[in-house]
Amino acid sequence: MNITVLGAGAWGTALAASTASRHPTMLWARDPEQAAHMRALRRNERYLPEAGLPEALQVTPDFGAALAHARDGLLVIATPMAALREMLASVPEHASVWWLCKGFEARTGLLGHEVAREVQPGARAGVLSGPSFAVEVARGLPTALVAATTDAALAEAAVQAFHSDSLRVYTSADPAGVEVGGAVKNVLAIATGIADGMGLGLNARAALITRGLAEMTRLGLALGARAETFMGLSGLGDLVLTATGDLSRNRQVGLKLAGGQSLSQILTELGHVAEGVYSAPTVLQRAREWAVEMPITEAVVQVLDGRFTARQGLEYLMGRSARSEW
Repeated sequence: MNITVLGAGAWGTALAASTASRHPTMLWARDPEQAAHMRALRRNERYLPEAGLPEALQVTPDFGAALAHARDGLLVIATPMAALREMLASVPEHASVWWLCKGFEARTGLLGHEVAREVQPGARAGVLSGPSFAVEVARGLPTALVAATTDAALAEAAVQAFHSDSLRVYTSADPAGVEVGGAVKNVLAIATGIADGMGLGLNARAALITRGLAEMTRLGLALGARAETFMGLSGLGDLVLTATGDLSRNRQVGLKLAGGQSLSQILTELGHVAEGVYSAPTVLQRAREWAVEMPITEAVVQVLDGRFTARQGLEYLMGRSARSEW
């Protein structure tokens, strides 16, 4: 099966490296200079310097060639959420497309499958998500993902393409739930990073993760998702990884905010996209549209906007009135 990965960031590079030993795989890099360096060094020095690239992996800046390579196979969009609409509009109507990005589109507030419905209503499409740090996938460490689509044949193609000795792929028919989990967990990871950075202890961390999962589930149900999805890989699994793993950029944002750094300084230092920063206002907007209560998300938005300090965000959450857990 021919596979093309569009986007040579960390996650796109890792997935392409993972499949290249089993399937003819091409990785498209927007920057010709970056593509040339990757071919010469067999390494993505810019986004994934820790892992080498297999010799079988083709790297190209030629978008047309990348699309042609996957004509009868799979296309994987590995750009940030902000570029998903542009990429979907650029692929052929008959293509079988997966995307890796997590979040809501900033301008419209749409999830990936909602964007695809607008841009490519007849496309065979789905989202590949779950608890996965790119560097661990590139190194062949055990990882489990979920491929979510309402197209059963496309889901089976994803299993054939990506399932391996080190990468397990489960299928789901609930793309809405998988995408809500992937978007909201980034916001909650910022909250957990703030709490850990303030030295609030493991009890506070457990409470934030658990109550954050409740927020995530409430929003998902309002948007048509299935409750059981949030107890799976793309819900609880991805939330635990992103909220507690020090490789998480969103967690790092929270830790640094607690340390008193400005958001602009933090984002400059990271050098990579922290999707939770951009998703948080949109998550809150959609929650308000559906009258879904998300106090942790609201506190994070206030801190990111500079209206709350980290301490004031904590006081806001702790000052809420007592209620039944359910």
